Amino acid sequence: MTAVRATGAGGQNVNKVSNAVHLRFDIGASSLPETVKARLRALAGRRMSLEGVIVIKAQRHRSLELNRVEALQRLQALVDQAATPPRPRRPTRPTQASKRKRIESKIKRGRIKALRGKWPRE
Repeated sequence: MTAVRATGAGGQNVNKVSNAVHLRFDIGASSLPETVKARLRALAGRRMSLEGVIVIKAQRHRSLELNRVEALQRLQALVDQAATPPRPRRPTRPTQASKRKRIESKIKRGRIKALRGKWPRE
């Protein structure tokens, strides 16, 4: 965890005080199970560097301590989300009514298109 200068508005305070926090978490060096590491890599997205390190920048608050707490909370939430395995998908079949409705709409559409053709001459 390192303190850096925050970006954005804030005047003199932003220019001279390092209140933002960079939290770096190396996934490969952590003691998490391999399944959790894999899900964490997938969840991290653009927060993960090419070396497999998650970088979280917290700069919402004016105090360094509050930004530290926020960065740790965000990392904890990410790890918690990766720790819960996804529920398995149970494939379902379409109901009889939905099949019938689909076929009826296709027949109706076909009749509409058939009316677009040329009329026979009498």
